Amino acid sequence: MEEIRGTARGDAPVPLSVLDLVTVGAGRTASDALRTSVELSRLAEGRGFHRYWVAEHHSMPGVASSSPAVILAHLAAHTDRIRLGSGGVMLPNHAPLVIAEQFGTLEAMAPGRIDLGLGRAPGTDGATAAALRRTDRLNEGADDFPEQLAELTRFLDDDFPDGHPYRRVHAVPGPVQATSPGGVQSPHRPPVWLLGSSGFSARLAGLLGLPFAFAHHFSAQNTIPALDLYRETFRPSAVLDEPYALIGVSALAAEDEAEARRQVLAAALSMVRLRTGRPGLVPTPEEAEAYAFTPMEREFVSSWNANVVHGTPDQVRAGLDDLQKRTGADELMITANAHSGDVRLRSYALVADAYGLPTAG
Repeated sequence: MEEIRGTARGDAPVPLSVLDLVTVGAGRTASDALRTSVELSRLAEGRGFHRYWVAEHHSMPGVASSSPAVILAHLAAHTDRIRLGSGGVMLPNHAPLVIAEQFGTLEAMAPGRIDLGLGRAPGTDGATAAALRRTDRLNEGADDFPEQLAELTRFLDDDFPDGHPYRRVHAVPGPVQATSPGGVQSPHRPPVWLLGSSGFSARLAGLLGLPFAFAHHFSAQNTIPALDLYRETFRPSAVLDEPYALIGVSALAAEDEAEARRQVLAAALSMVRLRTGRPGLVPTPEEAEAYAFTPMEREFVSSWNANVVHGTPDQVRAGLDDLQKRTGADELMITANAHSGDVRLRSYALVADAYGLPTAG
């Protein structure tokens, strides 16, 4: 399916894409972060990156991507060709009909350019998830994910069977418009991707014949087992005749190796604070250099940054090439986390240069 399978550009072994967390650095505003996202989406489009996804997170001051559909609508207005999508929408946080309506609207805004990536985690802490879902029985949402996915797919295709209580309920914009008198409907429907950081969604994506995106950037130890499970359980479908898996990978390039280390240390400090219940804005490199890490925190930083591909452009290219060979990923989706939007933009430009991607224009 052309909407799913990208084309490798330049010397890249597979298509390269972008995962944007819309990070907010200390001293910056959410408006600053969103302006960076617009610039980054334009850069990605001009340099031949295949798709651009934003991820749903909540109650995290340093991550301004709580509303993927809103951000994607904004990015659609500032780009022309690049695929845009969610990486992902956390389906248990929402009614399936609402997501079908939001992404049907996005598809109407940017026909043939929208991806719908879905996850089953809350994308936040338990208390915030309870506020989102209006219940403290959070496991029920995750356990019901296959049923929610099936319902969402029915709304996207407008094909509930006769006798179903939702048979006369329609997601609009959507296929029902083509069946109305004088109706003409777009032939496009956002392809559904399943996202995961363990084996659950890998198996489900395989059984349903859907494309799969794995969160290598924060669950590296599970990457190869999950991809193996996805490929082993894959059944051809109307969507795909063979497996297609991308992996999200943290990568940051700078002209100087030491500068890359400074930048990723600041991002790692942000993760230390998040994992210890102190989420905040992404600190500056200077703050990270002055921070007194405890031995346990230093161990976390070392482990975390071992899975961040960083350094000079050539070093980052070598690291990405090696990761693709080890995992067999069909696509690499790069997330560059740093305090400064300019540093993030520069990193993607350097990666594009390292692979000889087309120049913007």
